[in-house]
Amino acid sequence: MAKLYFRYGAMNSGKTTALIQVAFNYKERGMRVLILKPSIDTKGKDCIVSRLGVECKVDQLVTPEMNILDIVRADCDAHGAPACVLCDESQFLTPAQAEQLFLVTVDWNIPVICYGLRADFMLRGFPGSTRLLELAHTIEEMKTICACGRKATCNGRKINGKFVFEGDQVAIDMVGNVEYQSLCPQCWYREYRAFLKERRQGSDK
Repeated sequence: MAKLYFRYGAMNSGKTTALIQVAFNYKERGMRVLILKPSIDTKGKDCIVSRLGVECKVDQLVTPEMNILDIVRADCDAHGAPACVLCDESQFLTPAQAEQLFLVTVDWNIPVICYGLRADFMLRGFPGSTRLLELAHTIEEMKTICACGRKATCNGRKINGKFVFEGDQVAIDMVGNVEYQSLCPQCWYREYRAFLKERRQGSDK
């Protein structure tokens, strides 16, 4: 039976690199994959880009109003069923689209592997990721480390090189002056408390 896999991890845990490797493995064996990416992730435009510098063109940019079942159905009609559906940055999917990927495995017996973040820079779950965590047959954590050497499970957002803890949930990495750093919980809270202290001191002046 085909399964829905959700492979999550903090920034820099190698999610995109792993997706590209999985796609290569299928293609090397003569099997076709369907690669999806939410259109809200503008980094790389119509490609997924690994921090190692490796990139891969996506087959379909997915906007929030799209039905993924329609995308997969059209792909099957044009090329035959893919061996696997791969989705990068899946935290940006809508909950309905996460459910549609689940149905790809249930109704059409096509494996689906989603890669993404579990939570944002304020440790709040992304709606798409939360639904994937609820539905996935298999959930796998991809690990990375904080600069202190501990396991990193949090994502710190930096603007102009300084950690910030307010703003919109979605701000794309390496676009404009935004960047992210993977942090352990201890280092995340240290930076968060320093941010709150600096803001209080500023309001007292």
